[in-house]
Amino acid sequence: MSAAVKYTLGRIGLFVVVLAALWFVEMNIFLRLMLALVFSAALSFFLLKGWRDEMAGEMAEAAVRRRADKERLRSALAGDDQPTDGEPGDRRD
Repeated sequence: MSAAVKYTLGRIGLFVVVLAALWFVEMNIFLRLMLALVFSAALSFFLLKGWRDEMAGEMAEAAVRRRADKERLRSALAGDDQPTDGEPGDRRD
């Protein structure tokens, strides 16, 4: 399971747990939802730090990979890139 999915499910889970804890407190439903949102965000800052860092690492790796692919494509379109033996697009007439 990807780190982004784990972190998102963790955030949703914390929200549901805090909302369930506040369910028995007598107050407006809108206020209850807002308090659950604020408290779950604060808790996730501490409790889900590992998953958040893992997700940030995956996102940084993906950004580097996309940047490298973009540069490779730009150089290939500019004609600077010479295909090596066995690469797709290598035609010897």
